[in-house]
Amino acid sequence: MRSKIMKRACVTAATVAALTAGGLAGAGTSFAAPASSSVPAASAASAEAIGVLAVNNLGLDTAHAKSWQCLLRDRASTFGFPGPGTIDGQLGTNSWKAAQNLFKTLGYYSDSIDGIVGPNTIKGLQQYLNLHGASLTVDGLAGPATKSAFWNFAGTHRC
Repeated sequence: MRSKIMKRACVTAATVAALTAGGLAGAGTSFAAPASSSVPAASAASAEAIGVLAVNNLGLDTAHAKSWQCLLRDRASTFGFPGPGTIDGQLGTNSWKAAQNLFKTLGYYSDSIDGIVGPNTIKGLQQYLNLHGASLTVDGLAGPATKSAFWNFAGTHRC
């Protein structure tokens, strides 16, 4: 009896750890816990929910990303939208929400402010970079030309 309890506790702990790390994202609950278990299985997180929490620096290193965050902070203050949060060089949801707000303010973005770096966010970024001389094709793809232009633009130290 004691070994069954220990086994169940280990399976539950391993399941929680795997779900926290995203290792079972998209897996059904039948995979996360044995069917005979009386311990309720945690729901698997969707890939979309995990993507929202992810950091997406689009090729920028920490110094360049901090510079971009400082620009977003300054524009947020000027235009009155929420800023990027902590200036840490990690372009996560709050940084991209601030970017989407900037792009929306300039007429480059009309989608929801969700912090997800999708094609419309990339189009907004491409238009913004073109405003600053990049000459990019606005296609919503974060290809090498877009990443290079973003790198060059974010290289100006703004913090």
